Amino acid sequence: MKTPKEIVDLMMENDEFSRLLGIKIFQLSEGACELSLTIEKKHLNGFGITHGGVTFSLADTCLAFAANTFGQKAVSIETSIAHLKKVAIGDVLSAKSELISKGKKVGVYLIHVFNQDQDRVALFKGHVNFSSDFW
Repeated sequence: MKTPKEIVDLMMENDEFSRLLGIKIFQLSEGACELSLTIEKKHLNGFGITHGGVTFSLADTCLAFAANTFGQKAVSIETSIAHLKKVAIGDVLSAKSELISKGKKVGVYLIHVFNQDQDRVALFKGHVNFSSDFW
């Protein structure tokens, strides 16, 4: 069986979008993940603040990596996000997973997104389906 790092390295190798955004892996363990992303001009929307899709994508990637570290292939089946505070150019975001529930087929996670001042800027909730396929 592959380690959490081996699994996530394989996922990141094939994840062009997360690499394009500049997402970095900070910490991994079974069932858990922490990622970071420094906001650049390319991440801004027409209002000059970070596009909500960037924050969503960071949290979604954190969900995917955390859920897959158990060794079973997992994909999201339902997600939502609450944007709590604006994110500006130069901000350094961190996304931290929190496993709420894990069954045989379904898992529930909260992903907490903070800025460099440890202000919570978003809260993401995701449900994943654990398949019968393994890494």
